[in-house]
Amino acid sequence: MTHDDAMAHGDPGTGGSAEADENLRTGGGADTDGYARPGGGTDADEARRRVRELLAAHPPETTPRLAFLRARFDAGLAWVHYPEGLGGLGAPRALQAVVDAELAAAGAPDNEPRRIGIGLGMAAPTILGYGTDEQRRRLLRPLWTGEEVWCQLFSEPGAGSDLAALATRAVRDGDDWVVDGQKVWTSSAHLARWAILIARTDPELPKHRGITYFVCDMTHPGVEVRPLRQITGEAEFNEVFLTGVRIPDSARLGPVGEGWRVAQTTLMNERVAIGGGHVPREGGMIGIVADTWRDRPELRTHDLHQRLLRLWVEAEVARLAGERLGQRLAHGEPGPEGSAMKLAFARLNQEISGLEVELLGEEGLGYDDWTLRRPELVDFTGREAGYRYLRAKGNSIEGGTSEVLLNIVAERVLGLPPEPRADKDVPWKDLPR
Repeated sequence: MTHDDAMAHGDPGTGGSAEADENLRTGGGADTDGYARPGGGTDADEARRRVRELLAAHPPETTPRLAFLRARFDAGLAWVHYPEGLGGLGAPRALQAVVDAELAAAGAPDNEPRRIGIGLGMAAPTILGYGTDEQRRRLLRPLWTGEEVWCQLFSEPGAGSDLAALATRAVRDGDDWVVDGQKVWTSSAHLARWAILIARTDPELPKHRGITYFVCDMTHPGVEVRPLRQITGEAEFNEVFLTGVRIPDSARLGPVGEGWRVAQTTLMNERVAIGGGHVPREGGMIGIVADTWRDRPELRTHDLHQRLLRLWVEAEVARLAGERLGQRLAHGEPGPEGSAMKLAFARLNQEISGLEVELLGEEGLGYDDWTLRRPELVDFTGREAGYRYLRAKGNSIEGGTSEVLLNIVAERVLGLPPEPRADKDVPWKDLPR
């Protein structure tokens, strides 16, 4: 389950052109996705020259949007740190800010990153890291242009917080795998052409070792998508039922039984996308509440003032920590620090939205419409205070529960002893369920 507001930053940049130029002077070639790059021979001037060539050959004012995006990908200016031929130049990631600024100044269209955030932020780095050359060539271009939307078939009714306990089975049948099971909390499944999927392929092994990672065609027979209505009345998410779905072995990502290791790439990128994106000062929920405080002096009390000040400072600390995380990403893979950012994002959203409801009193308890909606984008700050308060409740569940992320931070960031795990070496089939 993922969140589009943060997905706007699923491929975090590193600031403006001046900062990017400085990074280029001090940094080396990019290696950010576990994929060997041919080396960074491109500098800022060369990137700007390539942008000028693209704009001359495909003027944005006369070129259809999709044609321009395809041309941009083919020119290596989609994600410059990706390899040549796959939308990139094998260049330092910091150059992306240079390219984006030049194209924005020319009025070039973008690829609507919020709409396709799951593909950009989660599927793409996993395909790049573990896909075959044929899979990369087939999948990455329409993913980046937005021609093909992606979703993530990970969470299950009995395996959310303990994802490795998943029960969806994939059984080998000739050149295919036959998949049966149920997934839940799936963003964009009703829009998706493709899904990244993890399924159990060997129940005789302990739960983390018998999992394999696939790309699932959502148009295949046996894939059924049902809306999942939330406390807000909306249905951003879905249940997905997989009944006898045949997936060719050529759609497997990584070795058989190594799906948990592959999934770590997806999960780390997901948490960074949710919690570590670029946010302007007083952006997001804190900006809305601060504006209300300034505009509505009749609502103020001393206690609320103290709480607002504390949350404003915490939001600013989280924002700056997110900026720092984005800069680190320019020089390496996402690490467990992204889990801490996602934790902070969830806690702050819930506390700030609660403060807003208290600030507004009865007005804050109002809710405008319970009509079932199927939004293409999650808007954490949209609509009224009551909506924001209810929607924020999901922040500590989606994209990894806060309890799971606390364990990750404790063990992998702080180096504390791990929790005892009695099921570590027990075959999955023998685990109580």
